[in-house]
Amino acid sequence: MEPARGTAEGRDRGAGTGHGRPTNGDPGDAMAKILIVTGDAAESLEVLYPYQRLLEEGYEVDIAAPSRKRLRFVVHDFEPGFDTYTEKPGYTWPADLAFSEVDPSAYVAVVIPGGRAPEYLRNDPELRKILKSFFDADKPVAQICHGPLLTAAVGGLEGRRVTAYPALELDMQAAGAAFRDTEAVVDGLLVSSRAWPDHPVWMREFLKVLRAKG
Repeated sequence: MEPARGTAEGRDRGAGTGHGRPTNGDPGDAMAKILIVTGDAAESLEVLYPYQRLLEEGYEVDIAAPSRKRLRFVVHDFEPGFDTYTEKPGYTWPADLAFSEVDPSAYVAVVIPGGRAPEYLRNDPELRKILKSFFDADKPVAQICHGPLLTAAVGGLEGRRVTAYPALELDMQAAGAAFRDTEAVVDGLLVSSRAWPDHPVWMREFLKVLRAKG
């Protein structure tokens, strides 16, 4: 059974809109919208935690992917005898929009989860165009784990301070960023984190940025 998404009957998959209450201005104002960009093999918690946390704060949240379909997320964990993390099937979840359908001007911020998805998503020209527009418009960006591979692909990390999954330290340096191995790094409107165990600090810092920007 698919979890209900904002109402007792679940979300209208064709509408491409999230649910929440107004967060800025008068109660009659339109609800601020936040975009999550992801795809198959994203880390389950790194999509669903910010998704639900931002809904809780009253934002509308849309999940965009290469196409509108049911995405298959994964779970990365560590097990004895493995030199790196293992990957197991995680939750599935429907995408609201294809990247080609996204109007970046409709969103106040973007969230970039990790997992294995960013490895191939950085090759998507539609997604690169979306992400570049958020940087060009000076809007808040939250990234976690392998998510910074996407912002690196659009030149968004040059001269910035970031954190990421620690194995990406050399990639971050190659992208022109100063890497910090810590729970969260805030550089202007860019909020980075290492992986899902750092969620509480990551979202707390991102919400501070959103409130200040709003």
